[in-house]
Amino acid sequence: MIEAADPTTEGWLLGGRVRYRQPRQGFRSGIEPVLLAAAVPATAGSRVLEGGTGAGAGLLCLAARVKEVGGVGVERDPALAELARWNFAANGCTALSVVAADIASLGAGFAHGETFDHAFANPPWHRAIGTEPADPARSAAKRGGDKLAAWVAALAGRLRPKGTLSLMLPPAGVPAALAAAEATGSGSAILFPFWPKQGRAAKLVLLRVTRGGRGPLRLLAGLVLHGEDGRFTPAAEAMLRGGAALNI
Repeated sequence: MIEAADPTTEGWLLGGRVRYRQPRQGFRSGIEPVLLAAAVPATAGSRVLEGGTGAGAGLLCLAARVKEVGGVGVERDPALAELARWNFAANGCTALSVVAADIASLGAGFAHGETFDHAFANPPWHRAIGTEPADPARSAAKRGGDKLAAWVAALAGRLRPKGTLSLMLPPAGVPAALAAAEATGSGSAILFPFWPKQGRAAKLVLLRVTRGGRGPLRLLAGLVLHGEDGRFTPAAEAMLRGGAALNI
């Protein structure tokens, strides 16, 4: 149960459609889980797995767009896992649940042989070098590039044939993720860049692979997030506030 004295804040996602509580300090949700949720090609009745679900923003946004979707989030931080449970209940998302576990040991909390139609994650991708961030939760959420292959293997390994895995990555993380996906028998990779502004280098790339896919790598035109006035473009606004799908 979340009590008033707990160090959390409550707000909204998707322009007020989704009630959302998250930690006041430490790692807080940005636009990445919302964009990821827009990109998952789920349909009514799909079963979806999210790695590093945090307080549940990605699954909540997906459930707001796709009715009757079922989802399981895996979150290693027990406090964040509890927040996700609270958020799912607060939004009436009875088909969403959380497993408090490390993504690299997905056997815990799952039925034997349980598989999913789709999986997605915004994995930690900073390598563990340099100065350690002061906040432990933020550090755990952002630093873990050395474990990227384990995340890909764990998520792809739970996919049904022709199931998809969608990852939000920096461009530098793409080669390692592609190699890890290939090792699981996943291919037909699609790269979809998010450009901060027209003419600026992309800082985020959506990578989607298909379990058992054999097609060539495709690089798509991507999406410009901000106009010259600094505001979100209409296409970005449609996903971030309107809950629209990112059709790839």
